[in-house]
This record gives sequence, C-alpha cells and structure tokens, in this order.
Amino acid sequence: MHVAGRSYVASILITCLAGWLAGEHWVAGTEQHKPVTVMRLYTGPDGQSHSEQVEVKFSPVAGAPISLDESQHIKAADAYLVRVPPGYYESWHNADKRRYVLPISGQAEIEVAGQKVTVSAGQLALAEDLAGKGHTFRVVGNEDWVALFVNFE
Repeated sequence: MHVAGRSYVASILITCLAGWLAGEHWVAGTEQHKPVTVMRLYTGPDGQSHSEQVEVKFSPVAGAPISLDESQHIKAADAYLVRVPPGYYESWHNADKRRYVLPISGQAEIEVAGQKVTVSAGQLALAEDLAGKGHTFRVVGNEDWVALFVNFE
C-alpha cells in the first residue's frame, strides 16, 4: 500500500477510535456530549517533560446529521501496534516522533518531572516531548500493555 493509502487508512482508524472514546449519546434531538480528553506529554520551558489533560475540540460536519462532529484532521504517516510485557521498564527517553498512543489493554505508568501518570486501555495520549529530559515508561500489573501508535507526518 502506498503512503497516501496508509495515511487515509490511519485517518479513518483515528476517527473511528475517537468516536468510540468519546462515548457520545444522542437523545431525542438534543445533543449530550461527554468531553473527550487527551493526555498530552510535552517539553516545558524548563526542559522537563510534563503531562496535561487537553480537551479535544469538535466541529459539526457540513451536510451530516446534527449529532455528527469531528476533530481537526491530522495527517498520519503510519500506524502500528506495540506489545510490551509486564514489568518492562524504559529509562528516561523522549518520543522520537509526534504521535497518538491509544492503549488497548494493560496498564502502564509514565513519569514526567517527578509526577507519575497511569496510562490505561482506552486513554488516548499525545506524545510531543521530543526534546529535553523526557519520560520513563513502566508496564504495571500482570498483563501485556498493547497500544496503537499513530505517527504524524
């Protein structure tokens, strides 16, 4: 499959996953949307990696039913699954590319600037800490941590 085809497939996959994560409900012509958040890892001015919860902004889709919204489109370069066994630990490192990380199963712990953040199945993360000290990564519990990685162009 050529690059454009892979980008298209990854975009469709991201859109479907975002809808699934949104847990949106439509009731008798009235929209009730639960906020969709992404855990963003980023490098602060102090050179440390930090995390924050960022709410995804949605816009109506022209010509679609009123209950259909979508986020900003992001061109994907490629997508792949990662499986990591329980007990795995990776010392301080940076994300090598901007990407979405969508855990499918298991649980992991990320440490940034003295703060530990748990990453569980269904919790979308945006890795943007490309410089600075970075973060650590540890698989906790007794189950493999499996995640979908979607690299941006």
